[in-house]
Order: sequence, then C-alpha cells, then structure tokens
Amino acid sequence: MAHPRNELDPVLANPLRFSLLASLSNVVDMTFKELRDHLDTTDSTVSKHSTALEEAGYIRIKKGFVGKTPQTRLSITKTGEQALTHHLATLNHIAQGG
Repeated sequence: MAHPRNELDPVLANPLRFSLLASLSNVVDMTFKELRDHLDTTDSTVSKHSTALEEAGYIRIKKGFVGKTPQTRLSITKTGEQALTHHLATLNHIAQGG
C-alpha cells in the first residue's frame, strides 16, 4: 500500500502557497495588500505564489479599481476548498501515524 504522503497536493507543498490558500479559506476575499501583510511577505512573493494557485484553479484573482486606485482581490474557489480539505486530511492521517 502506498504511503499517504503520495496523496499530498504538490501545489500546496510550498508553505507559503499553503498559508495563502488557508488564509483565503476563512474569508470571502482579501485584497492583495491585506494578504501580503497577513502573510508577512513581499509583493513579489505573493504575486508568484498567487499566480501558481490561480493556474491550479485554487484561487480567483480580480483586478479592479476603488475610485482611481487599482485594487487586486483574491478569493478561494470550490476547487481550492476541496484541495485544501484533502491536503489537511492527508496531513492529519500522516500525523496519526498513517
């Protein structure tokens, strides 16, 4: 029987991507700046990892304006919620000695 680590999502193996997706799982959406500050990281790091999560279909990125100020908002998708739930369950299974 294969070890459960083989079921871990490679997209979420990166700690920052995992943290980014987990942060979005408890809110409707967050601005890019809110997420950057929450994760205590840089603009370029959030940009790089949010792009990878968007390409995987795990988050949605909306660019718009508030008045004349550009604003980027990020939200988790159903696919992202399912991936996070499965990843967490697999981590828990491994932690239980699985």
